[in-house]
Order: sequence, then C-alpha cells, then structure tokens
Amino acid sequence: MTSLELGRQGLTDFPELPPGLTRLDLYSNEISSVPASLWEHTGLEVLNLSVNRLSSLPPGISALTSVHTLDLGHNRFTSLPDELGELAGLTEYLYVSDNQLTEFPSAWCRLGKLKYLGCTDNRIRELPPDLSGFAALRELRLYRNELSALPASIGTLGALRELHLRGNRLTALPDSIGLLSELRQLDLRENALVTLPASIVRLSKLDKLDLRWNKHFREPAWLRDFEEAGCMVLR
Repeated sequence: MTSLELGRQGLTDFPELPPGLTRLDLYSNEISSVPASLWEHTGLEVLNLSVNRLSSLPPGISALTSVHTLDLGHNRFTSLPDELGELAGLTEYLYVSDNQLTEFPSAWCRLGKLKYLGCTDNRIRELPPDLSGFAALRELRLYRNELSALPASIGTLGALRELHLRGNRLTALPDSIGLLSELRQLDLRENALVTLPASIVRLSKLDKLDLRWNKHFREPAWLRDFEEAGCMVLR
C-alpha cells in the first residue's frame, strides 16, 4: 500500500500507518494532534491534514524530504515550525489557509522551488523583508489577512503569475511591483488603496487588475491607457 485516503471518516485519533506510504490524506476529520512518528514516513510525497482540529505540529517535519504537496489548511494553528522552510522537496503546493497565524516565518522563504503558496484567511500583519528566496513561486494567495504594506522585495518574485491580496489593509504598493514581468492577475479588492504606482504600466502580461471596493481610490491618468492596451481593469 502506497496511498491511504481516510477523508471524512470521523477520526479523532491519528491512525496507525503502514510502511511505504507516498500519499496520506486525512482530510476533514476531527484529529487534534499529530504523532512525531509521522515523520518516520520519509517516503511521503503528498500529505493532506486539512480540515481537522490541529493547533500544533511536533518538531521533525523536515524529515519529510520527499513531500512536494502539503496541505495544513482549515485547522487551528497559531504558528507553524520554521522547519517547513527546510522541506527542499516542497515544489508544488503549500496550503496553510484558514488558520490563526499571526506571522509569516522568514524561514519559509527558503522554499526556492515552491510554485503555489496559499496563506489566506489568517491574521498576518507583515511579510518578511526579503522574499527573494521564492524564486519559482507562480501563485501567491494572501487575501483576508491584516497586511498594511508589502516589502520592496515583492519585485524579486520573477516567476509570479498571480498575486491575490484581497481584504487586507494596504494603502499603497511599492514601485517594485512593476518588476513582476510574468504577472497575469493582480487582485487588490477590499483594501485602502489611494492610488497605484506608475510602474504597473511595465506589467506587459497583466490581463486582470481588480481594484473594486477601495473606497478612497483615486484613479491615475495612465490607467485608462493601460486598460486600452489589453488589461481588464475592474473598478
């Protein structure tokens, strides 16, 4: 057996696992703790612990060197271990949305091969100053947090195609946003933006810019020209 799928089984305790697993799915149970013995299953490639009652992880998760997809969403985590940043094999998907996280650990920025990061519906107030480690990131979802600013290093995410920032407290964007040459979608709904940096006109691949529900937004003169050049702008 290499795959074990026990979603929606009403489990309250972590099951005993057979050796040789590459996929473990415990989605939507009532599990409140993870045994340290889980990290002995070093062949795991996909681990889904979402929609449970987890509030902490034991140390040692860095042993899962083969994991490329990790789902910890919809739990009760207030923090997650820095060791997540040591998962060099984590290339596809890291999902930590709908928890109670207040910090975005700088250690996560070492995930240089990660393509998708979902960190929505938490309480994060700021991002680390240096995001440059996310060299392969294509999609970053941070909507419904408490961000009031983005670091200038956001512009170093050269592979980024989608940036979702809805429902934060942003009043401005850094000029470096214009360096995201691969960006296709930029979602800025429900913030406190007053205007946009002119550097956005350099985003030649941007096809959707969502600005709805920014109550005090003053549209810059160049925005209509940008729209006529092919970007769909939602106001």
